Amino acid sequence: QVHLVESGGGLVQPGGSLTLSCVGSGFTFSTYVMRWYRQAPGKEREWVAGITTSGVPNYLDSVKGRFTISRDNAKNTVYLEMNNLKPGDTAVYYCNVMDSRNYWGQGTQVTVSS
Repeated sequence: QVHLVESGGGLVQPGGSLTLSCVGSGFTFSTYVMRWYRQAPGKEREWVAGITTSGVPNYLDSVKGRFTISRDNAKNTVYLEMNNLKPGDTAVYYCNVMDSRNYWGQGTQVTVSS
């Protein structure tokens, strides 16, 4: 059974940093593309970043240069390092893996506010 658990969210001031983690289980982590999504209040969930099995990252334009996605296959973990955070980054952040269907974690709240 696929299971994803996110952690690392919190309250941070504009310009601050956070690193999110997502631990996966129940599947062969190293053989799957991993993704981060986010959902702000009143908005649809949007893709933020993805990383291929070989470690090639892709980013939403608005986070390029500020966010870095990485993975540690030995730990079954994908990370999202977020720097220079802005109020517009406030959202619940979700880890995602897709097999025969989409699997999601429970989400972790990121709030950027002074």
